[in-house]
Amino acid sequence: MQNLRRVAGYDVQYFATVEPQKRLAPHLHMAIRGTLPRAEIWQIAAATYHQVWWPPVGEPRFEGEHVPEWSDGVGYVDPGTGEVLPTWDEALDALDEDPDAEPLHVIRFGDQVDVQGVLAGTPDADQCIRYLGKYLTKSIGECHTPGNEAQREHMRRLADALRYEPCSPTCANWLRYGVQPKNAKPGMVPGRCRSKAHKPEHLGYAGRRVLVSRKWSGKTLDEHKHDRRAWVLEALGLTEEDVDPDRYTWRPVPPGDPELRPLTHRLLREISRRQRWRTALRLAEARAGGHPVEDLSAMREAA
Repeated sequence: MQNLRRVAGYDVQYFATVEPQKRLAPHLHMAIRGTLPRAEIWQIAAATYHQVWWPPVGEPRFEGEHVPEWSDGVGYVDPGTGEVLPTWDEALDALDEDPDAEPLHVIRFGDQVDVQGVLAGTPDADQCIRYLGKYLTKSIGECHTPGNEAQREHMRRLADALRYEPCSPTCANWLRYGVQPKNAKPGMVPGRCRSKAHKPEHLGYAGRRVLVSRKWSGKTLDEHKHDRRAWVLEALGLTEEDVDPDRYTWRPVPPGDPELRPLTHRLLREISRRQRWRTALRLAEARAGGHPVEDLSAMREAA
């Protein structure tokens, strides 16, 4: 992904979403701004890979009730021998000293690299945006609905394996393989990591589903937000003093909160809100330009 962000020495502007697929391979859909040769994109994809250098996880060292114990001042120790487990940094240093060490995971792009040129404002562009929205809301769990008992049993075995697979340097499952997790703390138990990678509905995928370039037209996203806000306030004839900064109350929403509507409802509500805002903005622009508001009736109905 890093190589795709920079092509021929300049930042690539893109929006991408990772689509979960039934064949268990993440599928990346990316909209890139600008014109790039197809042959060059294929070459970049073929040469792009990511290595994860983590300690080996071949044979478990601790299982069942025999798990490392926390000791103040030193970290986790072997309950039988009192041996202090190597820290995360020490385990990585051991990899550097091992000439036969190999990365635990290697990720590459597949052979299916489909590059299409699309012009803004065309039906093809609208269809691409719809596809990106569709994949953005696609649930990983919905792609793997078992159809019979054999498939359900396979899903249970996969979920059980993911329960003990290390998902990150801070995962408690490293204790199972005799390594203290990064930033280890008391109370960590193998098989009880709360990361979504261990949950059946995510099937091992814990990465970000949405990827976006940090710069667009030479500006950061925060700079663009500030410009859009200033432009909208000017179009509506408002100032910063006219906007109530306390009109929203922000708080974490825990899973299972009865006030948390389903994702599809939240997305549709946000789309409806955006359409109302756009209509109000277009009306303000029409009044400022001296155009009759009645000319926007079709636009209001579409919104």
